[in-house]
Amino acid sequence: MSVASSVPASVAASLSSGASGQRLRVACVQICADDRAQDNVQRAVAQIRLAAQAGAQFIALPEAVDYLDADFDRTRQYAQPEVSHRALAAFREVAREIGGWLLIGSLTVRDDDGELVNRSLLLSPEGEVVCRYDKIHLFDALPGSSSFTESRLYKRGQHARLHETPWGRLGLSICYDVRFPHLFRGLAQAGAAMIAIPAAFMRVTGEAHWHTLLRARAIETGCFVIAPAQCGHHYGERYSFGHSLIVDPWGTVLADAGTDPGIVVVDLDLALVEQARTRIPSLHQDREIAWETHA
Repeated sequence: MSVASSVPASVAASLSSGASGQRLRVACVQICADDRAQDNVQRAVAQIRLAAQAGAQFIALPEAVDYLDADFDRTRQYAQPEVSHRALAAFREVAREIGGWLLIGSLTVRDDDGELVNRSLLLSPEGEVVCRYDKIHLFDALPGSSSFTESRLYKRGQHARLHETPWGRLGLSICYDVRFPHLFRGLAQAGAAMIAIPAAFMRVTGEAHWHTLLRARAIETGCFVIAPAQCGHHYGERYSFGHSLIVDPWGTVLADAGTDPGIVVVDLDLALVEQARTRIPSLHQDREIAWETHA
């Protein structure tokens, strides 16, 4: 899979990018969104301000932070292009207010063709959109008594994305992407030191797999994993697992937000990226494999 970077082409990728010893205070915001978009955004903005007051320089929001609804027709009616998206405007304003980096885990957006995409947006301290990622792996699964077939609603993204921040390169992903490790290996090999995995992980699959998958992605890539999540009851039988996590490159869970709305704040030492990759240099050790099948 190709990795589309929003850094200049002249900047060469480095497997130890970001391992400068700089420290970053990062926060994950955990909320329970529903079909009341304005209320969802107001709650998220309040948590962003709390995280900024706690000194967070980079604040990450969960997937579908603006809107969650079982009715696909209402979701289509709600969706707007970026230029007129009220939730995006509110988050851009608060990013400027706090003067910090803000990851909008995802919004329901209409793209240039008028189709719906599940889009993650990275905002600079000036409130500018500096990187966009449309979810590649859409959740078409039936893990329990409830299901949510994303491909009936959203167009699939085509490009992986990463962006240069003051602390190192940040790779973007969303929720169900976490089950496809080649995406994360590609981001790491393109220089990511941190990978964001905002999610609205269902409770049944979260209980079984969430912690294991996030720790595995951190260990495999030697990256910090920043995973803000939805929590609680959204509608009908739809519950999210919560447990926003921040995981270090050795797989240690540095913060776990539990099951209620709130924030977690952690200081990251980016030197640990180079340290983990030196101890286990697997990103350099890919080999071609010849496959043989015997009856």
